[in-house]
Amino acid sequence: MVNTVVVEKPQLLSAEDRLSQSGLSAQVGLLIGKLSPTLDRGFIFDFIPTPQNDAGEAACSVSKDDKKKPPSKSKSQPSDSISLVIDKDWIAEHARQVSRMLLGGIKVVGIYVWATDSAFKNSTIELCQTVNAAAKAVPILEIDSDERLLVHIGYSPRRYTCRNCTITSNITSSCLRPCDLKTGLVLKTLRTFKCTYNFSLRLPIRLVGASNTQTFSDILRQGISVHANELRGAKAVVDGNFVVNDEPCSTDGLHEVELLLPLLNDTSAEACSQKDVVGLLILSGSVCSFAFLTPKEPISQAFSEIKGDIIMSLQSRLDVICDEVDEDLAPTAGGGEEASNEKPVSKLILHSLRKTCGLSFPRRVFVPWLADTYICDYLQPSETLEVCISKTII
Repeated sequence: MVNTVVVEKPQLLSAEDRLSQSGLSAQVGLLIGKLSPTLDRGFIFDFIPTPQNDAGEAACSVSKDDKKKPPSKSKSQPSDSISLVIDKDWIAEHARQVSRMLLGGIKVVGIYVWATDSAFKNSTIELCQTVNAAAKAVPILEIDSDERLLVHIGYSPRRYTCRNCTITSNITSSCLRPCDLKTGLVLKTLRTFKCTYNFSLRLPIRLVGASNTQTFSDILRQGISVHANELRGAKAVVDGNFVVNDEPCSTDGLHEVELLLPLLNDTSAEACSQKDVVGLLILSGSVCSFAFLTPKEPISQAFSEIKGDIIMSLQSRLDVICDEVDEDLAPTAGGGEEASNEKPVSKLILHSLRKTCGLSFPRRVFVPWLADTYICDYLQPSETLEVCISKTII
């Protein structure tokens, strides 16, 4: 359970200056950082404002309804009826897009809100629902946590408060619990771990009924999910040595990690031998992954975050393909362009396909972020690095 939250001081001051100069009466955005279950601490590295939606509307605005004004003023009730109107779906989508750019261990850990004290107090349930929506859009798989953070940056008077929000389907004001908020310089102390993971997955294509068809993307998602379970059992070698004692990493610099999968029965070969299998889908390649640890976190946390990052990277690349309106089919030798059947590859019904075809996953590129950390983006084969540089999601 997160009891203390450490905020990167330069980024907090930068966010405060930006908000105070914006002239906005309210704003909601994402908190980027880490939740450490072993330390019972949260870390906030940056504040990312949610942009306007496709209609040019802000994700958060202030509403005043005189009907909600209390009949009498008291210390226990706000003196006005100002509340926040929040586009929860848009914030959830923003969280989903930003999460693709974050590497192992650094995640969307909650939301912040810039608002007056009265607007904040009158919008508790709305804010809890917003935190829930963002959490469901980007679950933190490595720690399976039901906690997220809510930071209120208040003005008139200027002050900061942090609350731990429990993710639940039954949202009440009791879901919020106060946290101790501190400032510090965490980013420059992070330990960096890097892993290049090579994989080759053989996924069977089954003959199924018309009411239960399998598309290209369906088989890939299922295969990635199965591989995620296998990957959890992998052992790790750091800088050429097996890690025996699960202690914090005491040295700076870049640490190379190698993952060793356990010896398992060839379940894919067994599945491919079954009578209802009519084809084979092969997914192979390599994933470069990073993880960033605070000095007191155990080294096993880096392994867990790298494993989660590998799976999330594969899933994100598949999401990018499925999100594209015009998808690029690249036939292999002897395939023929007619294999597409005027459908994007991800929508092809593979058991009815009679031609060999191939699909290139988007490549992962890394961009320097804060201190010595990175964010990433995914480029389609036809895209250049200029496309990545022009993006300003984070």
